[in-house]
Amino acid sequence: MATVAAETRDILDELKKRRVRFLLLQFTDLLGVNKAVEVPASQFERALAGEVIFDGSALEGFARVEEADALLLPDLASFRVFPWESGGGAGGGGGAGDRTDGDAEGTVARLICDIRYPDGRPFEGCPRTALQRQIE
Repeated sequence: MATVAAETRDILDELKKRRVRFLLLQFTDLLGVNKAVEVPASQFERALAGEVIFDGSALEGFARVEEADALLLPDLASFRVFPWESGGGAGGGGGAGDRTDGDAEGTVARLICDIRYPDGRPFEGCPRTALQRQIE
């Protein structure tokens, strides 16, 4: 089994090799709706380290304003480069027919994430965390 550091290096190498420009950090809200935070190439290392913060108060069922900040902790095993390029804008949204020039300028990858409090504790409202607790 690879170490987290080795997995992170492998992912960073793949992102560079495939000329990925955007990384989607995907998570699920309490209503079962998939959400994503899109980060540019300049933020890939921070994203893989679980250092991307988002405003949880903006999402249905997440947190009150005073508990707004949340971290996205990626599951490195969920890494995938999409076989299409982004149509642009937050969350990608591209399709197979968006670009035909062979240019990888809009290539997008994704990681599925767990939601954590800023201090690293698991967020009780994260569906993935709830499932992991039940499995254990």
